[in-house]
Amino acid sequence: MVSSYKHELTLTVAGLSLIAVSYGLARYAYGLFAPTLRDVFNLDGGMLGAIAAGSYVAYCLAVIASTAVTSRWGARTGALAAGATATAGTSLIAAAPNAAVLALGVVLAGASTGLASPSLADAVSRVVRVTRRDRAQSVVNAGTGLGVLVSGPVFLLAIGDWRLAWWAFAGASALVTLWISRVVPSVKEGRKIGLPSPLFPPATGRLLPAAAALGLASAAIWTFGRDIAVSVGGLSETASTVVWIVLGAVGLAGAFTAELTSRAGLRRAWSAGMVLFAVATALFALATRSLPALIIAAALFGAVYIGLTGVLILWGTRAYPTAPAFGVGVSFLMLALGQAIGAPLIGLLGDLIDLRAGFLAAAAIAVLGVLFAPREATTTYNFGVRSLSGVSTVPPEQESRADCA
Repeated sequence: MVSSYKHELTLTVAGLSLIAVSYGLARYAYGLFAPTLRDVFNLDGGMLGAIAAGSYVAYCLAVIASTAVTSRWGARTGALAAGATATAGTSLIAAAPNAAVLALGVVLAGASTGLASPSLADAVSRVVRVTRRDRAQSVVNAGTGLGVLVSGPVFLLAIGDWRLAWWAFAGASALVTLWISRVVPSVKEGRKIGLPSPLFPPATGRLLPAAAALGLASAAIWTFGRDIAVSVGGLSETASTVVWIVLGAVGLAGAFTAELTSRAGLRRAWSAGMVLFAVATALFALATRSLPALIIAAALFGAVYIGLTGVLILWGTRAYPTAPAFGVGVSFLMLALGQAIGAPLIGLLGDLIDLRAGFLAAAAIAVLGVLFAPREATTTYNFGVRSLSGVSTVPPEQESRADCA
């Protein structure tokens, strides 16, 4: 299915908005509010990590569900489910009378992200022209940075009434869901039902452990980034929130992932990204009391994390050229499994030793993630500008090979 440029642009912006409310608000704002929730519900580091892990487990289950739903009923169904779940989850958090209801809301909010990514990747792959497809995927994925950026000022405006912020998140999620219902098409023609064959092509031998390593390493900052700045670094609410806003603002640079990987190649982009990711995480541990250092670390983390998840999307859609939703789904499933394991372990290390020990362990895992970089050094991506080699004009439904190994 090929649409007009205006339709492609509208779909891309709507997709970016859904990623913003599901990832940036419903899922990752939990880390922004962790110090407040710790005090209000009397939670220790282990409990904060366990609740975050529940969110990541829900994400894993939702990825599986979204991949199946998108395959059978089209992208619109999965995207609408994502928006509805984000709305329900953020509403529950806003109204939570106790830790149990809070945990349920966080779990629902986390599930929204697993529903969103495969469906939107499928919609973009089937709607956007091949010459603009990778740029559109990268822009949609950068919605995480936009959501994180928005959550910071909302937090500052709602100081003294954290529930008001979460009600605002719920309202934004509901509005985006209405927009999605009008924009994302329910593409069914030529849809192949069932699992791709082969189920695990050669590219997944590196793709899946790479995604898991990124998940393990990223759990530190997403769950405890603001917490360590407040509880260990002694930063004020305003200063620590500024760090979070910078993380989101610079994360918008992830929209340029396709251009970067076209010039550097997946191997170099992944390897350099994981090393920089380790540096950012280690800075949170080693320079916790320095606001300028934390701002630099947050900026580096935001840009690199969104960029690396963009690489996973491009990597996954090429590993499964005839089933883009499945490729993104299985990649992000491993990402979330890593986060589900990492969050409680880092929280436990914080209770037993110090949160800084958990952050240094996460940095070490990021360095190890370099070992799983794809074998190829260069590759071609389609986004309408000069590439390293010719741009394919074959739609994804007819592509017969994956470019990444």
